[in-house]
Amino acid sequence: METQRSRRPARRRAVAALAAATGLVATALGAVPTASAAGAAAPAVPFGSHRFPYADGTLRPTGGQSAVDQQVVATYQAWKSAFVKQNCGNGWYQVLSPDADHPYVAEGQGYGMVVTALMAGADADAKKIFDGLVKYTLAHPSANNSALLAAEQDSSCKSVDGSDSATDGDLDVAYGLLLADRQWGSSGTYDYKALAVKHINAIKKSEVNSSTQLMLLGDWSGSGESHHWITRSSDWMIDHFRAFRSATGDAAWDAVRTAHQSLITSQQSKYASSTGLLADFVVNTNSTPKPAPGKVLESANDGDYGWNACRDPWRIATDAVTSGDPASLAAARKLNGWIKAKTGGDPNKIGTGYHLNGSAFDSGKDMAFTAPFAVTALTDPGSQGWLDALWRKLATTPVDPKLYYGASVQLQSMIVASGNYWVP
Repeated sequence: METQRSRRPARRRAVAALAAATGLVATALGAVPTASAAGAAAPAVPFGSHRFPYADGTLRPTGGQSAVDQQVVATYQAWKSAFVKQNCGNGWYQVLSPDADHPYVAEGQGYGMVVTALMAGADADAKKIFDGLVKYTLAHPSANNSALLAAEQDSSCKSVDGSDSATDGDLDVAYGLLLADRQWGSSGTYDYKALAVKHINAIKKSEVNSSTQLMLLGDWSGSGESHHWITRSSDWMIDHFRAFRSATGDAAWDAVRTAHQSLITSQQSKYASSTGLLADFVVNTNSTPKPAPGKVLESANDGDYGWNACRDPWRIATDAVTSGDPASLAAARKLNGWIKAKTGGDPNKIGTGYHLNGSAFDSGKDMAFTAPFAVTALTDPGSQGWLDALWRKLATTPVDPKLYYGASVQLQSMIVASGNYWVP
């Protein structure tokens, strides 16, 4: 059954202390770890090795690189302790999402796979956890395309609400598998590369609009479904599309990438020329794409910069710093210039919802909105002080075990901002 579910996490706020995690390497960052007791192979790109330099001119937080890396590891430890679980047996690992609609969501499993692969070398159990996440995803196929991941599971790890897919989760699952292939090779328990290519091809078949080359909301929004001409801006993961092109040799991913980059540029120009903000959802993709006029999936603010689009600065700027692409760079700098001016350089003034003209409609605070701007700050040579203020905010904000969404965005933004992200 096709469903149109809300993906927005509940906006609960609390304060929690950093939680200690187990199984983490205590050796110096950047050193290639020995195989763990679980038999994990040493990663080819250990966390802290910084083997993939960013584009020329990219900023980095002030301070020694080792100290910056250690701050990322501390946040990872707390995130892992709070959200990486084995609650359903079967050798599965799951990322728990207490503030989402269900205890386990595809987006969370995708985050877990990307994070775990990138943190290999700082966590001796990274491969074991990654393989447990792979086993979990393979056991929860979408009802519409069995090569994709069902979007939601209940507390018993049973797929619910139609067992169909969510595009953002699938994009990260495929990307995580490509990272794993680069880290550990594909001759072990799982052929990561083959699984990645299968997942990528399934995304192309069921989650890319064949007419516009834009991402669909999931494999439930195919031709004839009322949401077929709607796309979610947080699914526009340009660096992922580059990796998919490289992995498959399929030029269709070039068309997908350029379609999304063109849409980012045009939406910023037409609807947010002074801010660069993108809407959670864009409608009319078959004619004149525009921000949603009101509720089309989640809320009356679907046409505003809300709980989906808050990830856009992180995603856009990640491509800018890893590829140096001028379109991504321009889009990221527009966002950075606006938020720096809007807040007067104070990260504590970043709110949880803006109209595209930059006026706020929500006065809350959440890492899901704050952290991504640390990534856009990397792109502006004149923003070192702003970047450092953002970094201090991220590095000193404890992971709240009730807020998986904000913590996951916080951690991944820190991985990028510290120079530890790379494109397979």
